[in-house]
Amino acid sequence: MLDLKLVNASIFPLADTAPTAHAMGVLHGRIVGFDDDVLALPARRTLNCAGAVVVPGFGDSHNHMAWFGQSLAELELSGCRTLDELYDAVARFAADLPDGAWVVGSGYDDTVMGGHPHRSRLDGAAPGRPVWLKHRSGHLCTVNTEVLDRAGVLDGSTPIPEGGTVATDDDGPTGLLEEQAQKLVTALMVPYPVVDLAEAIGAASEVYASEGLTHVVEAGIGSGWIGRTPVELAAYTEARRRGLLKTRVQLMAVSDALHPLDSHEADGITFGLDLGIASGFGDSHVRLGAMKIFIDGSLIGRTAAVTEPFCDHDHGTGSFQLSLDELTRRMVDAHCSGWNVAAHAIGDSAVDVALDAFAAAQEKLPRPEARHRIEHSGLVRPDQLPRFAELGITPVPQPHFLYEVGDTMADAVGPEREPWIYRHRSFLDAGVRVPGSSDRPVASGAPLLGMQSMVTRRTSGGATISPQERVDAETALRAYTVDAAWTAGEEDQRGTLEPGKLADFVFLSAHPADVPVEEIARISVLATVLEGNCVFGHNYLTDLQTTPTVQPPSYLERQNN
Repeated sequence: MLDLKLVNASIFPLADTAPTAHAMGVLHGRIVGFDDDVLALPARRTLNCAGAVVVPGFGDSHNHMAWFGQSLAELELSGCRTLDELYDAVARFAADLPDGAWVVGSGYDDTVMGGHPHRSRLDGAAPGRPVWLKHRSGHLCTVNTEVLDRAGVLDGSTPIPEGGTVATDDDGPTGLLEEQAQKLVTALMVPYPVVDLAEAIGAASEVYASEGLTHVVEAGIGSGWIGRTPVELAAYTEARRRGLLKTRVQLMAVSDALHPLDSHEADGITFGLDLGIASGFGDSHVRLGAMKIFIDGSLIGRTAAVTEPFCDHDHGTGSFQLSLDELTRRMVDAHCSGWNVAAHAIGDSAVDVALDAFAAAQEKLPRPEARHRIEHSGLVRPDQLPRFAELGITPVPQPHFLYEVGDTMADAVGPEREPWIYRHRSFLDAGVRVPGSSDRPVASGAPLLGMQSMVTRRTSGGATISPQERVDAETALRAYTVDAAWTAGEEDQRGTLEPGKLADFVFLSAHPADVPVEEIARISVLATVLEGNCVFGHNYLTDLQTTPTVQPPSYLERQNN
């Protein structure tokens, strides 16, 4: 007795040895077979799919779920085209807040508006209130005088964190905080309550399910400027306990949350979390992934570490978040203590640091099974490509950046380096996988948007960034399914539709390879199924149910038979 049976569907398993199927059976949240193996079996629920396209559930290998969920309740600034528009939006938002409440906004882009907001203008827009506006990159923010005063910046009572910058002009701090300096603000806000974070995670999960996402990697919890609370894992388990979590989540612990451990010297576990918890701890719904370490900053904010200066900015060659010795030590110690490591490295100089550290780690303790990664890999020189393959490192770029900020990134690095931006085909040709990811909320996170950007590499201004890096639609689909699962180390559980694997799949209005490339993002997600249960599109699946639900025999009926 199957729990669910699909018939008359166009099922694309994406497994190397599995052809397209038309029927599929599910039992206890797992796929049990296809076509003739399941057609004759009874089922509690049968869906006549009328040819609908069914593919494995999508994965996002790098996103910020709690950050995105919280941003849904914040002042949205991504639509502001001028600074005056931003100040007006702040004033309107502040007028509706209770006394003493913060104005928190997110998503502003200085390259669109012609500059960053200034604290004096924010003071006028929201008098007497603290104002905190987050840059779309997440690596910068702007605050008003009230926040600078509370943070101890104006009187100098609080030191600026290493790896951070407080921008100034003739009148003192402008309100712009870069990289680690953002801790001056987050120290006033964190830790957030677990119950609030759980609800934000649930709100994000609703959006993800509507886009066909069944698994995401949360790229940094627990500490640093990106962490929401030192007990952030508890927020995800609380969201799951309350039934709010509609997406599987793998969580990266920020390196600042790890610490030296005192274990037996034979164990080699010297750096990590208490009790020896490391990558892989958890279950298929909430699991601990890699250690996340920030090497440099942002290409959008011109704080990425590059070997040659930026072409349009006075930041020179960017900056590193920590000393090179400390960065290397943490990465080597985490590797030797059993962790996978995810190194945030956008500029080519930062990529050099990451690759060198991974090489040092493998030399000290060979771990060929490790799934180490370089998050973003935003600017990669030709000579660096073979090192990814030699060291077994997976790049995790974000294709939709090309559309949303491709023009400003090209301006930042100039025409000679433009072909190195957010590569794809070159990585594949070098022999490494490229998973799909978004960095949401830095960029839009819908997987079909990302697939279209992989195929077109077109910017919002109509330019094309390094067309030789394009891939076809089938490769883009595999990036968000097969390769996303492999990068997470969960290819035995998901990523393809095969007997024994989790019944995570998506109903689409069309296959990405069957529409014009400009139409991929317009394909509709009709329904999303997680472990055999519908998490989005209930009405659509109900309409497909043309046969009565079959109830299992009762205990007495089984005894009598």
